[in-house]
Amino acid sequence: MSLVINHNSAAISASNNLAAANAMLQKSLGRLSSGSKLSSPSDDAGGLAVSMKLTAAARRSGAANTNIGNSISYLQTQDGALKVAGKVIERIGELKTLYSDPTKNSGDLANYDTEFTQLKAQLTSIAAEKFNTKDLFSATVLTTQVSEDGSQSVNIAAKNLAADAGVTAITGASDLSAVTLTQIQTATQGVSTMRAQNGAEQSRFDFAAEMLTTNKANLEAANSRIVDVDVAAESTQLARWNTLVSAGTSMLSQANQSSQNVLQLLRG
Repeated sequence: MSLVINHNSAAISASNNLAAANAMLQKSLGRLSSGSKLSSPSDDAGGLAVSMKLTAAARRSGAANTNIGNSISYLQTQDGALKVAGKVIERIGELKTLYSDPTKNSGDLANYDTEFTQLKAQLTSIAAEKFNTKDLFSATVLTTQVSEDGSQSVNIAAKNLAADAGVTAITGASDLSAVTLTQIQTATQGVSTMRAQNGAEQSRFDFAAEMLTTNKANLEAANSRIVDVDVAAESTQLARWNTLVSAGTSMLSQANQSSQNVLQLLRG
C-alpha cells in the first residue's frame, strides 16, 4: 500500500464506520431509555401509522367504557327509585285493604287518608327524580355508544313512572275511597315491568363493558408489539454498538497515526 499525504483512506473508512456505529449506539440508547422501538418516525414509518390508529382506538374504547359505567350508574339510580316506588305502592295497597275494614270509624279512615296523601306526594316526587340533571323517568329514550367506532349502541328505554296508568290513578285520587285495588295492582305491575327492563339493560351494559375491556387489552397488546422495545434483545445490540464504537475510535486513532510514517520517510 502506497504512502500518501493528501488522502488517508484508512482514516476516512474508520471515521465512517465509527460514525455509523455511534449513530446506532445513540439509537439503541434512545430505545432503551424510552422503552419504545420508535424513537423517531424514520425507525418504522408504517408501524408508527398503525400504532397511532391502535392507540386512538384503545383510547376510544376506554372512553366508551366510561360512558357505559355512567349509564349503569344511571340505571342503578333509576332502579333504586323504582324499588322505593314499589314499596310506596305496596303500602298504599296495604292501606286500601285496611281502609275497607267495616269496623273502622270515620276518624280511622281519615288517618289512613292522611298517610295516603303523603304517600301520593312521595310517589310524585320519585317520578320527578333526576340523575345529573337528566330525568330518571320520562318519555325520552337514551342511547349509549358501546363500541369504540360508534357502530354499536344500547338504548335505555323510556320509563315514564308518572304516566303509568296505575300510578296516575293513585296520584289522581282524592282519598283511598277513590282508588281501587285493581289500579294499585296495575301500578305494581307497571313498576315491576320497569325494573325488569332496567335489569335487562344493566345486564347488556355489563357484557358490553366486558367486551370493550377485552378489545382494549387486545389493541394495547397489538400496539405493544409494534412500539415496545425488547429490552433483552436491545441490550445485546447496545453491547455490540458500544464495542464497535470503542473499536472504531481506536482504529481511527491508529489510522491517523499512519501519516507519521510519511514524515519519517521525509526526515530520512
